[in-house]
Amino acid sequence: MGFDKFLFYVFALILLFAAVRVITARNPIHAALFLVLAFFTSAALWLLLEAEFLAITLVLVYVGAVMVLFLFVVMMLDINVAPVRGSFSKYLPIGAAVALVIFIEMALIVGSSYFGGEQYNLVRQAADHSNTRELGRVLYTFYVYPFEIAAVILLVAIIAAISLTMRQREGTKTQNPGQQVRVSRDDRVRLVRMASEKKKK
Repeated sequence: MGFDKFLFYVFALILLFAAVRVITARNPIHAALFLVLAFFTSAALWLLLEAEFLAITLVLVYVGAVMVLFLFVVMMLDINVAPVRGSFSKYLPIGAAVALVIFIEMALIVGSSYFGGEQYNLVRQAADHSNTRELGRVLYTFYVYPFEIAAVILLVAIIAAISLTMRQREGTKTQNPGQQVRVSRDDRVRLVRMASEKKKK
């Protein structure tokens, strides 16, 4: 076994462990942090596949931006963990069925002859070859419609996350920026004139 294959198995085991902990962790903050670990190990696997642009994009965009947004949303929603724990066993059969379907689909894809890439006559490129240019050419020509659909889905998810955080909850103090801008001195400051008192000896 070569060193590259050894690194692949190490990162693959860490990725599987992190993915399982994402869906089994009781604390949503811990689940989000395990998802960060899964992203980092996926980036390492992409580096082994010489997909440097995808690895850097995964770390910068998802770990640096999307996961920070997830953490803020989870902390701002103030999720009650007790009902979530109670509903875990309720939705376990549906989750197991979906996981089985995904596993079968992955087995069919990996086991097919199209996964290896032999039909594309792939060759190892030189060190100065730009895989970013090749990725952009394929992404914005052959896969432009799936790319646009994914962008719309992400936009809807962002709007849904913002709408969930903007809900009014009891006991929270809110500010109206419009009212703050329109205030004047007379509304906030009151001058009181009082007669001075002489100190008694």
